[in-house]
Amino acid sequence: ADCDLEKAVKNALGSVFFNKGENCIAAGRIFVEETIYEEFLDRVVEETKKMKIGDPLDRSTQHGPQNHLAHMNKLIEYCDTAVKEGARLLLGGRRCDRSGLYMQPTIFCDVEDDMYIAKEESFGPIMVVSKFDAGDVDGVLTRANNTEYGLASGVFTKDINKALYVSENIEAGTCFVNIYNKTDVAAPFGGFKKSGFGKDLGKEALNEYLKTKTITIEFSV
Repeated sequence: ADCDLEKAVKNALGSVFFNKGENCIAAGRIFVEETIYEEFLDRVVEETKKMKIGDPLDRSTQHGPQNHLAHMNKLIEYCDTAVKEGARLLLGGRRCDRSGLYMQPTIFCDVEDDMYIAKEESFGPIMVVSKFDAGDVDGVLTRANNTEYGLASGVFTKDINKALYVSENIEAGTCFVNIYNKTDVAAPFGGFKKSGFGKDLGKEALNEYLKTKTITIEFSV
């Protein structure tokens, strides 16, 4: 609740809808503190409605088509399952009424931890929002870490101690603080758990090109 809400909303949109959600570090879930939950939802819906859908070769386009038909069909099925399980659909959920494989930017809220969309990522333009109790940092960390994946994460707060606590305890190879999707060639990139091992970028990436040898010699003094 102590975040810059405008910045949090802007980055939430980018974390989910960048490249139509076809992004390895797309935010699979967004946890919002209960005290700002409804305001956050109102703002993300308002801003998402402003997105320009169109030709990806047009520089003014903010949302282009999905990669192929099979993926589009899986996204529709994903949304249908969410509705059946009781998630609240605020926006989208269907294919756009236009030629091409355009999926509507979609927002679900009131998502419970045992729902399908809370456990399986869509790899598409679908925002999954859950609420957490005010001040319950450890509780939301436990929920966020309850996944077999751990490539990237993020936290938005004006409290540096809270930011450091979350970034140290979140089980992900990257943790963005008050920003998202911002990477650098000098910073190692890679995941925890089933998100892989080893690192791209940074000096750590050089280890993939090395052969480490152990030589053991016995000698008499």
